[in-house]
Amino acid sequence: MYEDKTLICKDCGKEFIFSAGEQEFYAEKGLQNEPQRCKECRMARKNAAKSEREYFTATCAGCGGEAKVPFQPTEGRAVCCGAWFAEMKEEG
Repeated sequence: MYEDKTLICKDCGKEFIFSAGEQEFYAEKGLQNEPQRCKECRMARKNAAKSEREYFTATCAGCGGEAKVPFQPTEGRAVCCGAWFAEMKEEG
């Protein structure tokens, strides 16, 4: 039903293949737009967004250790580190 398509990356201008399997996956997920970037440009864009994220330091409400969080902590609201959060999540 689906056939591989050759598309042009809007960032680098190189051709890339939008495979039949990828098209089927897009259809199953209800995605209607074809990808506009090649895999390399998608990954570069994703990684660039990660490095721009600012982290804030707070004291973990559970263990008292240092917690680095991607949001400005608000006074009066508890913040927990990843390890303590995972432990609490396991306990239910």
